[in-house]
Amino acid sequence: MAMLKPKYITFDCYGTLIFFQMAPAARVLFEDRIAPEAMDSFCKDFSAYRLDEVLGAWKPYKDVVEGSLRRTCKKWGIEYRDSDTDTIYAAVPTWDPHPDVIEPLKRVAAEFPLVILSNSMIDLIPHSVARLQAPFHAAYTAEAAQAYKPRMQAFEYMFDMLGCGPEDVLHCSSSYRYDLMTAYDMGIRMKAFVNRGHEPMNAYYEVHEIPDIGGLPGLLGL
Repeated sequence: MAMLKPKYITFDCYGTLIFFQMAPAARVLFEDRIAPEAMDSFCKDFSAYRLDEVLGAWKPYKDVVEGSLRRTCKKWGIEYRDSDTDTIYAAVPTWDPHPDVIEPLKRVAAEFPLVILSNSMIDLIPHSVARLQAPFHAAYTAEAAQAYKPRMQAFEYMFDMLGCGPEDVLHCSSSYRYDLMTAYDMGIRMKAFVNRGHEPMNAYYEVHEIPDIGGLPGLLGL
């Protein structure tokens, strides 16, 4: 297999590097309003509404969480509480990396500049970057780009800031819907699908599949 030699390795953060705990948090918050046997469906709807909430004009991520929770609660005919949004949003900076992340990231960072492109806020992302324990060249947010992934504007902002093009990056994500479909459309040839199990493999988008970040050094010949 030919080794990939990008100028930058770019990453989705939440879900790919950081263990994204929206669903676990929702399960705790809504256990008094949703029956146990219905909780999987409720969390699936919450996830779908979060994606829909980021497809329009940019707004603060807390508003994204609030909008998706309100709409999910409306669909299910249950009470929405302002404290639901407050609790989930406050937890985001406390989430830790997946256990396979830290050491491979450090290994790769010794040879390549690492970059995050995250659907996050300027004041939130430093907490998560610090937990990754590897040196990052940059961490760009949807707030700075004024657009959330999967919108192309977020990627365009990253390219402008880096002074590079789609041909210069290896983009790594556990999500086709937020990252890899757009990366494909934009001409990013080097793509790694980190198969965390929350989206199925799709070979159409010409990705290198790895089970976790431990598979990344192998793509780079390290």
